[in-house]
Amino acid sequence: MRLHFLVLYLSFSALLYAQKTNIVFILADDMNRDSWGIYGNKDCQTPNIDRIASEGLIFENLYATVAMCAPFRQELYSGRSPWRTGTLANHSKSTPETKSLPHYLKPMGYRVALLGKSHVGPSKAYPFEYVKGISKSKDGNDHLVAESAKFIDSARTEQKPFCLFIASDDSHAPFTTGDPSQYSADQLTVPPYWIDTPTMREAMVQYYAEVTNFDSLVGRVENLLKDKNLLDKTIFIVCSEQGSQFPFSKWTCYDTGLHSGMVAHWPGAKSKQINQLISLSDIAPTLAEAANYNAKEDDFDGLSFLKAIQGDETEIRPYVYGAFTNCNIIDNRERIFPIRVIRNKDYSLIYNPNHTGITSNTTLSAALENDLSKTKKGKVDIASTWLELSIKDPIYKKRVQQLNKRPEYEFFNRKLDPHELKNQIDNPEYKSLIQDMKEALITQLSTLSDADPIATERSLVKTKNKKKK
Repeated sequence: MRLHFLVLYLSFSALLYAQKTNIVFILADDMNRDSWGIYGNKDCQTPNIDRIASEGLIFENLYATVAMCAPFRQELYSGRSPWRTGTLANHSKSTPETKSLPHYLKPMGYRVALLGKSHVGPSKAYPFEYVKGISKSKDGNDHLVAESAKFIDSARTEQKPFCLFIASDDSHAPFTTGDPSQYSADQLTVPPYWIDTPTMREAMVQYYAEVTNFDSLVGRVENLLKDKNLLDKTIFIVCSEQGSQFPFSKWTCYDTGLHSGMVAHWPGAKSKQINQLISLSDIAPTLAEAANYNAKEDDFDGLSFLKAIQGDETEIRPYVYGAFTNCNIIDNRERIFPIRVIRNKDYSLIYNPNHTGITSNTTLSAALENDLSKTKKGKVDIASTWLELSIKDPIYKKRVQQLNKRPEYEFFNRKLDPHELKNQIDNPEYKSLIQDMKEALITQLSTLSDADPIATERSLVKTKNKKKK
């Protein structure tokens, strides 16, 4: 009798396993969305990503809340906003009561692992099976593919569905991987939000080499799933993370910082292109729902977009919101310059509360002080080369000043100005729309207990004196 029940149990377990959808999510590191061919780049080679997009799903309007690694990843895995998890600042950790995908999927029988770069914590909030990557000085693709295969084989042996996040180091400076010889600095097209200098072009060569190396990883993991006859049973997603470490991308609330690229192979999807406005916090509840988890009201701040994947074109939200917190960044640990942004599909309103102050980060330090001797040995200092150019050529002066000094409000019509180069805040044509967006932003910040972003940021500063107490 016991043997009979055991056989029935194992058969039932095998049936449940066969019906569960697997998840593999590959994440880049500081990679501009428009580095991918599918988003219009004609120079950088991303054939695997582009093919997945053409055969599967492409997301046009996915936005992160904070363009920094630790806040980004904790929002991705938890489905909760950085205000709720306490991760507005870089190198921050979530509140202990934070819950994430492992909390929801593990009780349903899933193996849930994070392979490669972590940058999240504490472990209680993110109880993944952690598999370490290797040093950024080496190409990690072989290691990531081998460890992915090992984890997937282990989950299959246990007849368990799996959720695997593969976090590459590619495209995070310093640039050490890929093959730069496949690109010629002279033949590249420099995007209009960057200033065209020889240093910029050389940096782009190194950066594009890593983007292409990341694309190679995507193709290898896809082939791994195909070889194991798992691709048609697996939600396979590729995401660019936030923007690059070049000026006006990471560490900002501009479109090039927060606008994320994402493509997917999604079994059973009825859509080819997701045009709805998507917040990064929407990914976790969507994956949880796809795994048949019934979310409770307090689980996520994000909203599932699973219906959009099934062909429903209803808008999910009118706006997405973003934030930047200047403090606790290398070279600028106590500088206060919070930024907040509200966006819809066509317009951006950026709020700089401490507009009389200065924003900065480690890539802008030497240029900020107009001291080129402070440039670290072996480190590409693009901002300083821009500074030199602006002194010689006044046409660049305003753009260079904007690196550190921002007005109280910036307003951009991205339909006419997709790269957010012309501030329209004083244009009377947009007066009513600007007022509506200001009111919506103020209401949202009040709801998030962030009505005074300057006070919020001051409370986050980690000084030596605070640490001693």
